[in-house]
Amino acid sequence: MKPLLLIDIDGPLNPYLALSRPGTPDGYHMHLMRPSGWTEGPALPVLLSPGHGGALLALAERYELAWASTWMAEANEWIAPPLGLPPLPYIEWPTLLGSAPDGVYWKTRHVVDYAAGRPFAWIDDEITERDRTWVAAHHPSRWMLRRIDPWTGLEEADFDALAAWAGD
Repeated sequence: MKPLLLIDIDGPLNPYLALSRPGTPDGYHMHLMRPSGWTEGPALPVLLSPGHGGALLALAERYELAWASTWMAEANEWIAPPLGLPPLPYIEWPTLLGSAPDGVYWKTRHVVDYAAGRPFAWIDDEITERDRTWVAAHHPSRWMLRRIDPWTGLEEADFDALAAWAGD
């Protein structure tokens, strides 16, 4: 069985902090979206790189891909098509944007629950050392948590690291 690759959107695929700079980063295209939680005001600007779709599809030879994003099912409607990705399974969060009393990111426990003992890699812009420590203590098999800079999004080095980890 392949390891899971759990994919956050805002940060890794949508380097949202880059929106505060003039222009669009090289390789990215601006998409204006209206997911269900975005009902008022202008459409949500989302930066996506078509190259990320191909790179993720290449990783699908080594991983089972799944969304680990608050976009949940809507990732398949709004994010997958511009990237050329098929619909992916997703983590259905019991609550959004919760908190953990010990400073662990609110998604971390749910990611480990979703993995259900399987090896997994997780890409997100809010991963910290506290998350790594918690996963090390609570997940019985291999894992990799890779923090992605929300100013730049996924880069070639990230894809290389994910491919190398899956090959180990």
